[in-house]
Amino acid sequence: MTPLLPRRTLLAALAGTAALPAFAQTAAPGTIAEHLAAYADALHYSDLGPAIVELAKAHFIDAIGCGIGAFNEPPVRAIRDIALATSEGKSTVMGTTRRTAMDWASFANGAAVRNFDLNDVYAGREVGHPSDNITPCLAVAESEGRSGQDLILAMVLAYEINCRLLDAAQITIHGWDHPNYSLPAASLAAGKLMHLTPAQLAQAVNLSFAGHLAFNQTRLGVISNWKGLADADSGRSAVFAAQLARGGITGPAPVFEGKAGFFADVSGPFTLDVGQFGGRGGTFKITECAVKLYPAQALLQTAIVAAAKIGASVPDLAKVKSIVVGTTLVGKQYSADSPEKWAPKTSETADHSLPYAVARSLLDREITSASYSPQALNDPKVLALLAKLTVEEDPALTKIYPQKLPTRVTVTLDDGRVLAEQVDDLPGFGGRPMTRDDVEAKFRRNVKAFWPEQQIHDFLGYAWDLDHQDSITGLFPRMVVTAG
Repeated sequence: MTPLLPRRTLLAALAGTAALPAFAQTAAPGTIAEHLAAYADALHYSDLGPAIVELAKAHFIDAIGCGIGAFNEPPVRAIRDIALATSEGKSTVMGTTRRTAMDWASFANGAAVRNFDLNDVYAGREVGHPSDNITPCLAVAESEGRSGQDLILAMVLAYEINCRLLDAAQITIHGWDHPNYSLPAASLAAGKLMHLTPAQLAQAVNLSFAGHLAFNQTRLGVISNWKGLADADSGRSAVFAAQLARGGITGPAPVFEGKAGFFADVSGPFTLDVGQFGGRGGTFKITECAVKLYPAQALLQTAIVAAAKIGASVPDLAKVKSIVVGTTLVGKQYSADSPEKWAPKTSETADHSLPYAVARSLLDREITSASYSPQALNDPKVLALLAKLTVEEDPALTKIYPQKLPTRVTVTLDDGRVLAEQVDDLPGFGGRPMTRDDVEAKFRRNVKAFWPEQQIHDFLGYAWDLDHQDSITGLFPRMVVTAG
């Protein structure tokens, strides 16, 4: 296996390959936290427009489907039990009729949404999952008695802040994890739903960072349960920060620019122009978020489809001589970067492994949650294919990242025949938005084991009409798990 590139070399390469926006701080005085707070305070539902509202509802439905589909997974059950035993409150734990404190509901529901690594994704200088910020919005909106439009506005705000920060600086090269960017995003969205003042919103950002930074060991080596919980924890911390700010508590400032602040210790310096954010001169970033079709890391989605196509045309995979996977620099660095990715022992490691995803997809023509069972991970057939597989970075593929997430799979057979498939993007990625039918098809696959058809129909009807709901209380009875 080719040695990993040094982290600073990777950063330089990414900087040269990703066509990302240039950022310049607004001329107005104030800290970045204050500028973000002012933007959050000034953003109104009327700034969104029908297309953004429709897209927000689609991402909301997708996230809920991911969460319900994971209802019985062990980490999700364990955290749900802790949340319901910890405290009483006004926020419902997804799939139940029971309520807990809003920060615990945010955490429990976030753990469910993220569990299968099937929720949406955004690729900027850093890759993240903006729909991880939906559950803090949902928990606070319910607790505060807000409307469907309030919830949609908070979601779009959280997406905007999260994605703009993911564009601004790559922090994994310094050993930090992308959920750090969810902290200000979710705290501002939660604060917006709490009707905080601009000064309180800025303090919510300050407080969200204080004591809550996530490090990137979460996604290295043998990957643990925490991989699916780190962003849920950011949401929990963000809700708590907004509550503290509402109570008059202040946080360390300037939290970005200070001598020992986020720039100095985590990201390096960057600037933001909120005047170019969505609703203020720019396009809302939710339009650039991709929806996954398979429970795997975003960088693996096209690899799965490419490998499945080849697998369908090779009746006997024992006759495979070699497999070469061409990917982007980021794909190689983050999906084939360690011995553990070549012999995954946990589902969390396997769903971030490019070699495993290709081998499994050649065999099964797809990836499902069952692809990560102990039996699947130790399948002699998949181990035999892994022994014949290599991963290479292709500069031509790197050049079109992150606008596309391309992968090419080339299989050479014992008789000399060569089969190759390259997939650059999928429905739900970039310029190929999902239709309502696409969204509902994925949603039904996720929830069909837990909800009868009438419940699915009722939920979808309510969720697509979320912008006309004066209260979101009707959501929760429609999400109760009655089977499975």
